Amino acid sequence: MNDVAELKRFVLVHARAQGIPGREHQALLRRVENDDGDGPGSWVRAWVEAGEALERQGRFLDACRRYIMARFPYVDGPARQDALDRCLAAFDRWRDGNGIERLDVDLGGGRVRCWTTGLDGRDRRPLLLVMGGIVSVKEQWAPVLTQARRLGMAGVVAEMPGVGENTARYGPHSGRLLPRILDAVADRADTGRTYAVALSFSGHLALGCAAGDSRIRGVITVGAPVSGFFTDAAWQRRVPRITLDTLAHISGVSPGDVHAHLSGMALDGDRLAAVDVPVHYMASLRDEIIPASEAELLRRHVRGLRLVENDDVHGSPRHFVETRLWIVRSLLELDGTHRPQRAALGALLRARRARSRLAVARPTR
Repeated sequence: MNDVAELKRFVLVHARAQGIPGREHQALLRRVENDDGDGPGSWVRAWVEAGEALERQGRFLDACRRYIMARFPYVDGPARQDALDRCLAAFDRWRDGNGIERLDVDLGGGRVRCWTTGLDGRDRRPLLLVMGGIVSVKEQWAPVLTQARRLGMAGVVAEMPGVGENTARYGPHSGRLLPRILDAVADRADTGRTYAVALSFSGHLALGCAAGDSRIRGVITVGAPVSGFFTDAAWQRRVPRITLDTLAHISGVSPGDVHAHLSGMALDGDRLAAVDVPVHYMASLRDEIIPASEAELLRRHVRGLRLVENDDVHGSPRHFVETRLWIVRSLLELDGTHRPQRAALGALLRARRARSRLAVARPTR
């Protein structure tokens, strides 16, 4: 059973990423008293009831987002499995007519199910590959595919091993995930121009892939582990329980065996030096999951690093609007097109950052 206080604390960045209004989110969390299945006052029931109300109104994507929160951080029994099933059903109803198709990729020991758009063997477009972290199902990011089409790109949204409908296990062999996806769409997209928006732990997979696969032309990531997370024993003892339990779940090992299982996944300096494409990395200075040493390691070894640092916790929830602007602007910069849009986004981003600095500097009463 998850610790309810931890659930409430760590769900914040994910609720904001889903566009769930803060007032609704806070009111809903006040109803949560336990994490006991789907009984009265439970985490799952509160979020599922919110999703059901929206589904009755025909707001299928909004309902899907509440069901995603209901299964947070991972499926640990019938209640959260039902929430995930509801999420998938609501998303299916929303994607009908939105040009989003299913793609299954065999990983040899598992299968990753993806959402795609713009795949066309007669008109192979640059590819946008999107993946979230260890608690993010693909439905959370799939609306990004509609934006990819507007940018003239094909798109694929996938999940980390062990997350959602990805049946593989997370571990030393997870590096094969991204290349297998690129292989699967190579005849319908220009995979030689692939741009990866890979957040948190999937950013680690994207960096490893970029070091050896020239099809990756740029990486955009937020709070990705690189090396120290996997090797620093003192840091590992500070990792929140919810993170450790989730890693254990997606890896198929006990919490006590997580770090031994993942220790060989660290990217060393030589591996990072082989990344010869731009890397846009956003770090949080008070990140409770990812050590500060990761950003310093990237500074020393990645020639194309563009580093942004926020005074925030993991995922920079207080900088959510800035993060979205930064991701889109970074993508346009990597693609080298849409100069007017890049300039406009740059101006908006500078204004948001100035406003954030002013808010921090303003004395409180």
